[in-house]
Amino acid sequence: MLNWKNVIDFAVNGNPNPDRRVAKTEAEWKAQLTPEQYRITREKGTERPHSGALCSVYDSGKYNCVCCDTPLFDSTIKFSSGTGWPSFTQPIKANAIKYERDTSYGMVRVEVMCNTCDAHLGHVFPDGPEPSGLRYCINSESMTLETEVA
Repeated sequence: MLNWKNVIDFAVNGNPNPDRRVAKTEAEWKAQLTPEQYRITREKGTERPHSGALCSVYDSGKYNCVCCDTPLFDSTIKFSSGTGWPSFTQPIKANAIKYERDTSYGMVRVEVMCNTCDAHLGHVFPDGPEPSGLRYCINSESMTLETEVA
């Protein structure tokens, strides 16, 4: 289980190697994604709080990267943080997420991205529930929910 110390270590000293890499041109990303998905994932945008389609969805399944379909989070670790964005306590695998120091807007935060294709997902904070204490605050537009078939 990852904790805040692990997150900071990845952001400062380098990220784990992904299982695979996906690289496309900006034109290819624009052709594949909606304008809002492109703005968020490729230009590091953010959706308005409480506006994302996946914010209040708690169906069973896997949350995958909208750009490359890499599994990022499992529905079993999603929780209601009250922040207005889907929130998770852990990635599905330690190497699914890439971490970078973000000093935009006069703040110091840790940006989280898909480790497969570098899509911007959101940020991680050390104010989540136990046992990890992590809150991955993720844009709905950066993910798709692959629901489990009964």
